[in-house]
Amino acid sequence: MTIKVTRTTRRAAATRAAIVDAAEELLASGGPDAVTLEGIAERADVAVQTVYNRVGGRAAVLIAVAERALEDNRTYMDDAYAAPGTPVERIRAASAAYVRFAAERPHQFRLLAEPPDEPAALERVAALVDEQNAKLAAALADGVADGSLAADLDPVTTATALWAAMNGVLGLSWR
Repeated sequence: MTIKVTRTTRRAAATRAAIVDAAEELLASGGPDAVTLEGIAERADVAVQTVYNRVGGRAAVLIAVAERALEDNRTYMDDAYAAPGTPVERIRAASAAYVRFAAERPHQFRLLAEPPDEPAALERVAALVDEQNAKLAAALADGVADGSLAADLDPVTTATALWAAMNGVLGLSWR
């Protein structure tokens, strides 16, 4: 069964994207406090009611921005973990991808490091962290299995420690 995409559907999607783009721009230029529905509407050249209709209230807009950041981060990380090579090479590639994401998309990185204080956003970010830590733990376990990493290394604990250390170092860059 083919789903027909109408002009109205395309316009609604384009308007929603423009609203999320505007919110990202406001977040980048002024932080979370700068993200107001009036500011988003002005920047996206729509009415405030359109923001509500296409995305929702301020919390929904922040969640939409966080979801976009999650997907972008996932792309960086999945490409690194899918790359050919030894477990240690994959871990290095993932570390480089994480640093590259933070450098190329600092406002998205910061949003993921300090998500909006909204239950849905916190839940989505926590799920991404769990997903990425599981991939890192799997690569570490592969390294233990092939002998390139110490046999007594606990992959789950080490993955959590490495993630925390990376976030700590990268977080210093915006302080």
